[in-house]
This record gives sequence, C-alpha cells and structure tokens, in this order.
Amino acid sequence: MRIDAHQHYWKLDRGDYDWISPETTTLYRDYLPSDLESELTRHGIGKTILVQAAATHAETEFILELAAKHDSVAGVVGWLDFDDPKWPEALERFKANPKFRGIRVMIQEMKDPREALRPHVIEALRGFASEGMPVDLLAVSNQLPAVIELLELVPGLHAVIDHICKPQIEAGVTEPWATQMKKIAERHPGVYCKLSGMVTEADHRGWKPDDFTAYVRHIVDVFGPDRLMYGSDWPVCLLAASYSQVFDVLERALPDSLAEEELEAIYGGNAARFYRIGHAGRPEHPEA
Repeated sequence: MRIDAHQHYWKLDRGDYDWISPETTTLYRDYLPSDLESELTRHGIGKTILVQAAATHAETEFILELAAKHDSVAGVVGWLDFDDPKWPEALERFKANPKFRGIRVMIQEMKDPREALRPHVIEALRGFASEGMPVDLLAVSNQLPAVIELLELVPGLHAVIDHICKPQIEAGVTEPWATQMKKIAERHPGVYCKLSGMVTEADHRGWKPDDFTAYVRHIVDVFGPDRLMYGSDWPVCLLAASYSQVFDVLERALPDSLAEEELEAIYGGNAARFYRIGHAGRPEHPEA
C-alpha cells in the first residue's frame, strides 16, 4: 500500500492557525479529507499520516476526531506543550484514540532552537525514546546544530526529520546542510527522514525539477532507502506546486538504480513500519 507520510487538514474558524492569514491566499481556506480524496486516488495512495499544523492540544484533538471518521487516515502525529505541567494528561487523551501515532517537536517555530534542549523537554523525549514513540522533528537547515545535539542527548529516539530539514533549495546551497545530515544518518541509524516539503523551499514560481535532484540523492545516499518516506506536505505544497507536481518531482529526483522493493519502502513500507500502522505490503500502482 502506498502511504503519504505527511499531510495536513485544517478548519480556519477553529482559530488555531496563527500562521495562516489572508496574505497566504492559497492556504487561507479550509482543507479537509474530501479535498484530498481525488489526488490520493489518482496516485494510488491508500493511506496518509495526518500531521498537526497548530501548536495547541485542541488542534490535535480535532485532527484525531477527523481521523476517526476517515479510513484514509492511517495515523495522526500530534503536538504537546511541554511547558504545560498537564501535558501528560493530554498525551493520555491522545493515546485513547487508536489512530494516535506520535508527536511533532516544532523546532522551526522556536525563537531559539535551543529551547528544544531544555531539561524538561529532553526528559520528556527520553521517556518517548524508552517506549519507542514516534517523534517528528520539524526544523530548518540553520537549526541543524540543535537537532544534532538533541539526538545526542536522547539516544535511541524513534525520530523522523521532516522535509529533509528544509535546505536552501532556492539559493542552491548544500553546505553545511549536506554534512550535517550525513552526520545524523551515520550516528543515529534509527533516525528516518521525510522526502517532503521541498517545493516550498525552492522558487515558488520558477522552480525546475532538476532543482531538487542533488538534495534528494544526497539524502538517499546517506540515509539509504530503508529510512526514507514520501510525503506531499499537502496543502502547504500548493504554495509552489500541485500534488501531482510534488509526486513527479520526487519520482524524477530519485536515483534510477533503486530497486522496486526499495521504491515500495519509500512510498509506503517505511512509513508503515515507523508509525506502526500495520503490515507494509506492496504498493498499489495506479492505472496509467
């Protein structure tokens, strides 16, 4: 089964989404399962991982409720406020939903990325590591030193780096991102990486498919195909590309040398294993 390992839904009148404004015209509307259904069908995507898009416990509860009503959602990655002493109670509520599959640490949104290294945050993450809870790490490339330190402080964290850690694709910059990602891949063999969120790091209006090849192939080289997941980052990707264009960008950028079973892993098997959403079978290829 093919799995989109990273997408979002939101409903603006909930008031959770401070980062979405009328200026972000494409995103300033509700996005719900019915809006994505045709794209999933077109590309043979059987399931998705629904990821939080707002830093509130209430939004996680909202997307868990959505997931319970829609079979296409295989799992939900939520958010926890580690500065709220009652966060363990929120976590227990989330765990009551069988589609809850982990949490995301939004380093990208921190004024100082070292906020993620505060003792109480590290203590919480060590607890997650001990139970094997999946943790998404959202950061941009200039925050990689903090990501590296976090992974050193929490050995064995069952983590995935979102959006290949947002390198400066528009500017064509690869270093020190490339070296830092290689360091993570080599020192932490249990850490995965999502091949997602790339088009919005390129020139939104003028990107070309070749803009992404060096970045994708470096990540394939250092992480290997058994630790990578396809993700659309829909609907955020719509700022720069359609769902089909995102899908095509990755297909073009992946090395031709990958075997069929390695492609199956990238397009579903690895996500199923990482998020523990059931048996990872062969992907269903859509009709031409």
